[in-house]
Amino acid sequence: NMLKIKDLCVKANGKKILNNISFEIKNSSLDVLLGPNGSGKTTLAKTIMGLNQNNLKKGKIVFNSKDITFLKPEQRSKLGVGIAFQHPPKINGVKLIDFLNRISKKKHYEKYIKEELLQRQINTNFSGGEKKFSEITQVIATNPKFIIFDEVDSGVDLKNLEKIINIIKNWHSKNNSALVITHNPKVVELLKPDLIYVLLNGKIICSSNDWNKIYHTIKKYGYEKCEKCQMRKLYSN
Repeated sequence: NMLKIKDLCVKANGKKILNNISFEIKNSSLDVLLGPNGSGKTTLAKTIMGLNQNNLKKGKIVFNSKDITFLKPEQRSKLGVGIAFQHPPKINGVKLIDFLNRISKKKHYEKYIKEELLQRQINTNFSGGEKKFSEITQVIATNPKFIIFDEVDSGVDLKNLEKIINIIKNWHSKNNSALVITHNPKVVELLKPDLIYVLLNGKIICSSNDWNKIYHTIKKYGYEKCEKCQMRKLYSN
């Protein structure tokens, strides 16, 4: 497995955000974590990247057979873990092209982003779509083995979302693994993932390699159907 999460618990301000999360991502797999806003998706992404160490109460994170539970974010990055944030920061005074040239040996950025954006300061006065292309270009430039893509559709119209999905698919096709985090079933339809997980109230309530079934259920009934399913499981236990 590329990534293994075991019994992950995260608390913040006395509230449990993630409750005994366990799942695995195989080598060269393209998986989706689907859940409504407030379900704990971004918290999970940051915890895998090592950005929530103070709030991690229990659990284990293994990447490529190495325990990375207590490693710093930069150490995880060197091992091949990357993250594309939902809300990337702007960096005044630094051109995107200069930053990319510093972090990457590969210079074919035009595959991912317009030349005009490369000459601008990072994420400064960028539209939602431009920020996404910039962020994804930056994380791919570091040549990771595994990327967490957090809310790839945030601030993006359908046309640009389709382009972003194609970039992710192309990157994944080179034997890379990815976890795409979203609340939007449309992302699932476009990606057609190998495996799909549903996160609700800090727990993974189901997983399946039949993305189509989960996609149509949530598209038709919304996450209310998932909540009812979760309650049935709780009562049956």
